[in-house]
Amino acid sequence: MKHFRKVFAAFATAALVLSSACSGGQPAADGTVSAQQQTADADKTSVTSDTLYVKKVNGIPDDFLMGCDISSVIALEKAGTKFYNSSGEEADLFAVLAENGVNCIRVRVWNDPFDKEGNGYGGGNCDTETACIIGKRAADAGMKLLVDFHYSDFWADPSKQMCPKAWEGMEIEEKKEALYEFTKDSLSKLKAAGADIAMVQLGNETNGKMSGEKIWMNIYYLMDAGSRAVREVLPDALVAVHFTNPESVDNMLNYASKLAYYELDYDVFATSYYPYWHGTLDNLTSVLKQVNEKYGKKVMVAETSYAYTLDDGDGSGNSIGEVVNYEKPYPFTVQGQSRELRDIIEAVVNTGDCGIGVFWWEPAWLPVPGESWEERSALWEQYGAGWASSYAAEYDPDDAGKYYGGSSWENQAMFGFDGKPLESLKTWALVRTGNEIEAVPDAIKDSELSVKLGEPVTLPDKVYAIYTDGSEQAIDVTWEAADLEAMTNGEPQTYTIKGTAGGMDTVCRVAMVDANYTVNYSFEEEDRSMWTIENISDKTTQIDYQKKALDAVTGDYALHFWGEKGTEFRAYQIVTGIPAGTYTLTASIQGGDGGDDQDIYIYAAVNDVWLTDTAELSGYAVWQHPKVWDIRVNEGDSVTIGVYVKAGNGSWGTIDDFLLNPQKGEAPPADDNPSI
Repeated sequence: MKHFRKVFAAFATAALVLSSACSGGQPAADGTVSAQQQTADADKTSVTSDTLYVKKVNGIPDDFLMGCDISSVIALEKAGTKFYNSSGEEADLFAVLAENGVNCIRVRVWNDPFDKEGNGYGGGNCDTETACIIGKRAADAGMKLLVDFHYSDFWADPSKQMCPKAWEGMEIEEKKEALYEFTKDSLSKLKAAGADIAMVQLGNETNGKMSGEKIWMNIYYLMDAGSRAVREVLPDALVAVHFTNPESVDNMLNYASKLAYYELDYDVFATSYYPYWHGTLDNLTSVLKQVNEKYGKKVMVAETSYAYTLDDGDGSGNSIGEVVNYEKPYPFTVQGQSRELRDIIEAVVNTGDCGIGVFWWEPAWLPVPGESWEERSALWEQYGAGWASSYAAEYDPDDAGKYYGGSSWENQAMFGFDGKPLESLKTWALVRTGNEIEAVPDAIKDSELSVKLGEPVTLPDKVYAIYTDGSEQAIDVTWEAADLEAMTNGEPQTYTIKGTAGGMDTVCRVAMVDANYTVNYSFEEEDRSMWTIENISDKTTQIDYQKKALDAVTGDYALHFWGEKGTEFRAYQIVTGIPAGTYTLTASIQGGDGGDDQDIYIYAAVNDVWLTDTAELSGYAVWQHPKVWDIRVNEGDSVTIGVYVKAGNGSWGTIDDFLLNPQKGEAPPADDNPSI
């Protein structure tokens, strides 16, 4: 997914003078405070805003890391992208960040993001040489550096942990030695370049995979090699590990448990947290506190971001766009972006003394200049300023090789498409002092309706305005004309109706649906007692009702499963009170790592007649929609509907939307609708 100055007097927060990532800003042994610290304290109120509402976060440590990952900056500058300060003057990006309270820069390091002809793969072409330039510029601006080793030649994340080209075919003993030497050499070069390294990250979002390895013992060997290199070159730097999906608490605690079992030498347990996908902030605080309490590690958020607009600045498409299949806890506005950052900082601070920082991912990854796709594409290809270039096809043919292009993140940056800083950038400084000005309307909440075909559609006469302080108030709304009668007499589909309220735009999404006799068909209602789940032989590690809109078809919830050593379970309900007739049953399932020996099907049973249709785990968000036809129901019959899943080690996925509908049309040939 994912595809992100100088002198202390310019800094807006006391965290800018750090003797180390977690010990700076403290009084000297004689009780005095350094001159730099006094200057930083005096500058805490130097950042102001007439429009941004920021509630103060109490208890932020002076040495709390207010960080930004700007790994793409060198490629962007080469391509002609410019940055400006709050006065509208062209300025150095590092200086602008520092002036607004940022005190640490995160930079990713890939082993060899180039083909044999020297053409870069893109994403900033972030090799050690590029990291040295960024590290030196950060130090010149008074900022620390977090070095994020991906131990790959290109993007590493939970779905993609590829081995560097140079390490292909190595046995684990040889690979760990290669990783040790690469880490040691890179850190030595960064140190010689003048970077002030506070922390080193051993891998990026390593959820059970790293650098081509999938066995925890081998992952430990690699992390241990990296840790030893850090301790040797930078004995005062913190060593961090990095995972993601904190909404999956058991998985997160399992990662920490594995590292404790192998006795990995590290200091910081870091997670990504994107509110679209990763659960609640209360859960984030809770899981990080549990890691600290059980294993004694410091904790932080290594990546976060939030969109301030849904506009696309370079024609390349964005990770967060118009299709709303994700959580939207804040408006997509500058104020909404600020609230997200403020609340995540508070969530980490609320973990206690163990919470050491928050990093925004690529707040400056802006569009490159160009009036046409062709002009921008030439710059992405030449300088690696897009998320991937065509040259990456040799290393990552199935993803980058097909979908290469520009930035997918510019609508989540903290700068406008024109390079001028957004007011939300000031949040880094203002969370320390607060800026609680008069709250005004900021956005209008979208409305959602689900209406059965044949029933009248009544649009709401009021909607909720979201204010800059996060409060909500109902206000009148005016909807554009829509043929509501045609909607109720038409086919199942979702209609989007535009409206205005309080001078702002809003929409109502009306889902016209068939009559569905499944109770709590999408698991949205809190009472799920009508569903029975059988974990056969307790094989499946985790089965739960997960709140994560991106992994659901309708609403927020879906039935989630994961099996470290395989999965085998069934989930079903008995439906009664159905009118006599013929019905179909459909459901939706997605997931992966099922192996070659999968046995997955949905079923409907009436009077010992069982009908099924099969599905398989084909990859993340690759939804399959099996359908059972010709379910014949007589008056008084009950129908058992459900799903059976049996899959291999590490299998995972979600199941949603069980639809028991009156049948329309003829069933397909019998071979496509087997019975058992």
